[in-house]
Amino acid sequence: MVEDSGARNPSVTGLPKHLRPRWRYLAVAIETWPDASVSRQSFQRRCRSAVGSLLGDVGRSRLSLSVLHFEVGDGTGEAVVRVRRGETGRARAALACLESVEGHEVGLRVRGVAGTVRACEEKYLGRAGEPTRQRSVVFENVESDAVVRDGRVDVRRDDAFAGATTVDLQ
Repeated sequence: MVEDSGARNPSVTGLPKHLRPRWRYLAVAIETWPDASVSRQSFQRRCRSAVGSLLGDVGRSRLSLSVLHFEVGDGTGEAVVRVRRGETGRARAALACLESVEGHEVGLRVRGVAGTVRACEEKYLGRAGEPTRQRSVVFENVESDAVVRDGRVDVRRDDAFAGATTVDLQ
């Protein structure tokens, strides 16, 4: 008789490989205002809420959405979101419905879909993070501080930001 050591791989449930769930990984670009602070837990909660609002409880269960990797700073970030294979279209639709997290407006864009986390990170997240720089600008005849990213300008106005482009500046 062979004793079981009890050290089992938690990802292997004892099912044959052809019966285990198959996953797809979405590389998601995140954009917020530069002063926004968003946590992984609240982002995942809002994603699941968006799935539930769009697809209901059955759809939420079918997708089994989970945020594996999450990073946001200086108004840009990225996430790796896991969903069941065959459900990527529904997951994209649900993510498109998400407009704010922790009271901060967010913009999401799915960069791509891969079959493994490693492929997702190498293909779609290797280019993550646009260079940002701080500068002083004149916007609506008032000198203000701004964060500039790839032709987009976030101008600080009192306690908030206003979105602008380089054309809007003097």
